Amino acid sequence: MTEEILVVDDLRTWFPIKAGLLQRTTGHVRAVDGVSLKVRRGETYGLVGESGSGKTTLGKSILRLIEPTGGTVLFDGIDVTKATKGNVKKLRRRIQIIFQDPYASLDPRQTVGSTLSEAMRTHGLVSSKADAIRHAKDLLRRVGLNDEHLFRFPHEFSGGQRQRVAVARALAVDPDFIVLDEPTSFLDVSVQAQVLDLLKDLQKELNLTYVFISHNLSVVQYMSNRVGVMYLGRLMEDAERDSIYNSPEHPYSYYLMAAIPIPDPEFKKVPKLLSGDVPSPVNIPPGCRFHPRCPYATEKCRAGEVPFYVGSGSHHNVACHYSIDFERGAQTLRPASLTQAAEARTRSQAG
Repeated sequence: MTEEILVVDDLRTWFPIKAGLLQRTTGHVRAVDGVSLKVRRGETYGLVGESGSGKTTLGKSILRLIEPTGGTVLFDGIDVTKATKGNVKKLRRRIQIIFQDPYASLDPRQTVGSTLSEAMRTHGLVSSKADAIRHAKDLLRRVGLNDEHLFRFPHEFSGGQRQRVAVARALAVDPDFIVLDEPTSFLDVSVQAQVLDLLKDLQKELNLTYVFISHNLSVVQYMSNRVGVMYLGRLMEDAERDSIYNSPEHPYSYYLMAAIPIPDPEFKKVPKLLSGDVPSPVNIPPGCRFHPRCPYATEKCRAGEVPFYVGSGSHHNVACHYSIDFERGAQTLRPASLTQAAEARTRSQAG
């Protein structure tokens, strides 16, 4: 059994742009454009970035709810991108997703009991209707609801209760891995905290692995062990949570972290704001895609795609040519990238 339950390599999800009477393809929206990451068993991998950075598309591509254009997704050693329809169905029992809007993701015509039972029957996890009801009641108790909720429809619940039902539905098929796509963004702050605590408790109790997608940096900091920062379809930085929040090494990550509000009225924080707008994913800038907004960009940044470099820690990867002192503005070239280092090792072994 490997340490990593999920290995994503050079994943691309492009959407064709059709135009004209014959609907010819005139371009592509490069929503996910060469993402590689690893998720360890039992951890929470947080994905952050501005709206439109490709976080949700990446999450759906991992499950093949959206068909990737290229690259590979290995789940527990199985290539999800090459799996047959029958094998994808089996994998979907082990990999679940919880969406940000629980009302839109639940069938308004079905009771909670029917929703939970349907998931279990689809994957052959129960032998009878009585067995399904018994399991459904257990699931509701586990997520903080009670037996009487089994016979209610989604519109009869509050937002927090609906999201608990969505969590119960994901757990109904006994998964190993759950993609959480903005699971608390529709909820009040006090309810958010309750749902987040529930998710952490369930993870510990059931040994679950999460990919947690959110634009809320404070929530990701609370939930995650490791964090990836996405911008315009690519990962800019990938590191352990404390490393990336305390010592971000990519300029984009630095500006994101600098914008996190400090819950202290005595602390007068001067926000550091990015200039410019996010470029279109149809016309991605050459070189480092962040360079049009980066105050530290040089001609080297505009010349070509930036590989991952080893940051200050052994598990800290950053797609930036420079090591930057953000307070003084000083920048120095980084040593060899991960790719260049791997190639050097190969040459050395061959020699």
